[in-house]
Amino acid sequence: MKNPADCLFCKIIAGDIPATKVFESDSVIGFNDINPQAPVHVLFIPREHVRSAAELHDDQAHLAGELILAARAYAAQIGISDEGFRLVINCNGHGGQTVYHLHLHLLGGEQLALGFGS
Repeated sequence: MKNPADCLFCKIIAGDIPATKVFESDSVIGFNDINPQAPVHVLFIPREHVRSAAELHDDQAHLAGELILAARAYAAQIGISDEGFRLVINCNGHGGQTVYHLHLHLLGGEQLALGFGS
């Protein structure tokens, strides 16, 4: 999708589609995933539309850091930092991305199955 006006997450940012927001800053929004894969499953998105991590430009590097820092802050706020959590960014079709707006998944709240690279 090339047009941000058609982007599901841009519509959430605009308030046109409801979402259970749990985090907001000037540059990032966090909201509960509608199909959670763990007791805690929050999506963090930049307010700026970027299609995927594969399309980040050098001058947008701060966006990746802001997503990670937002997820870290929220994990600490809800008390899952000490036990641990997982951060995932799916990238394009083969990487499992289904919504083409850069987003980071925060998963936690239980022992997660070991996957690749433990």
